[in-house]
This record gives sequence, structure tokens and C-alpha cells, in this order.
Amino acid sequence: MMFTLEYFIGLILIGVVAGFASGLLGVGGGFLIVPFQYFLLEYLGLNPSLAMLISLGTSLAIIIPTASSGAYRHLKVMDDILEPGIKLGLFGIVGGVIGGLIASILPTQILKIIFGCLLLFVAIRNLVLANKKDSKARIQFNIINIAVIGILVGISSGLLGIGGGIFLMVLLTSIFGFSMIKSIGISSIFISLTAIGGTVSYIISGWGINPFPFSLGYISLVNFIVIAMFSVPLAYYGAKIAHKLPEKRLKQVFGLVVLYISLKMLGILP
Repeated sequence: MMFTLEYFIGLILIGVVAGFASGLLGVGGGFLIVPFQYFLLEYLGLNPSLAMLISLGTSLAIIIPTASSGAYRHLKVMDDILEPGIKLGLFGIVGGVIGGLIASILPTQILKIIFGCLLLFVAIRNLVLANKKDSKARIQFNIINIAVIGILVGISSGLLGIGGGIFLMVLLTSIFGFSMIKSIGISSIFISLTAIGGTVSYIISGWGINPFPFSLGYISLVNFIVIAMFSVPLAYYGAKIAHKLPEKRLKQVFGLVVLYISLKMLGILP
């Protein structure tokens, strides 16, 4: 398997874009890292099923340092996000392991459709409600609700290789009543932890099976190193910008980015 110059340029671009989006929107960047890696691996001539599993697993591994970089920057400004982020994240790790194991047995096309539909819902919701002020909390932020939300979002993280931030953001703002910027900070901490569970699953399920060179299970070490080199510093910078943008603008940017990716995954856009 030959790694071409175009392939490395593609990995660098993924790192720059996904890293900035991670810090800016508290989403881990997996919703960009997964599809873009998938398209790159297909370009190398890899089998689509294998390309999807490597994209999912490697994305989660990259999310750990990337989201941590963004979380560190948010913590410098907001000191009340650490506890809720860690509480959700500990349950998220459990869900991440479960989701990663489920993904290894589901057909690729089903994963892409699930991924695309969920993202489409998130995108439309954010664009429609961009002008709406912070909603009141609909449910209490207690240990039972934290456990249920943490595990469910964790499963989506492991299943789709995305850290789960895009779904957690919706729940934090619309159900728990957190502001957009506080939700971004909590989400960054959550996905730093949750991605660990999913990563472990993909290492175990791909051990001795994945023929892609320089891999640890379904984690491509080449992709991980190149993308993370750029995503980690860009996530810190993105988090810095997030605190300067108005709430409405953050919601609009988030909605448009997710809308594009959802249509791409569903095959509506080329």
C-alpha cells in the first residue's frame, strides 16, 4: 500500500479543518474526520467496509488529544464546566465501548445512513433555532439523567466514530438548558473521555484482522499522527475564537457545517 503525496496533503487538511471545528463548536471534529478519511482511503483503493472501520476507529483516537486541547482552552475561561463534563464523560466511556463493538458487526451502508440522518436532524434544528434564546432546563442535571444521557451519547460516539459532541450539544442546550458556549466547553471535556472507550473497542475488534499498514487494530497510526499534529493546535485556536463569537452566529456556523456533512454522507451531495 503506497501513501501518495496527495494522501498526506489530504490528512493535513483534515487536521486543520477538523481541529478548528472541534475547538470552535465543541464537537470533537469526528463528523469531519470520519467522512474525509473514508473518501481518502477509498481513493487509495481500500475496500469500503475496511475504509469505514479504519475511519471510525482512527477518528476516535484523534479526537482524544484534539478535544482535550479545546477543553483546556475553555477551562481557562470557564471553571464550572469541569464537573459536569467529567460526570457525563465517565458514563460516555462505557457507552463508547459498547458502540465500538456494535459498529464492527454492522454493514457500512447502514452506518452511513444512520450517521447522515442524525446529522441532518441536528443541522436543521440548529439553523431553525439560531435566533432562539437559551431554553429553560426541561430535566434536572442529576446522576440518573447524567448516566442515561452519557451512555446513550457514548454509544453513538463509538458507533459513528464522532466523539458524540454534536448530539450532546443538542441535549445540553435544549434539555438541560445550558448556554451554547457552556455546552461547547462541557462537550469538549465529555468527548475527550468518551473517545477513549470507542478507541479501545476498535483496537480490540481490529486486532490481527486489519491488513492496512502501520495500524493498531482499526487505528491507522499514519493517519493518527499526521492529522493530530495539525488538529491539536487548531482546536486550541478554535476554542479561543468561540468565546469571541455571538451565540446566534455559533449556532448558524454549527448548523451549516453539519448540514453539508449529513447530505454528503447520505449521498445527496457528490
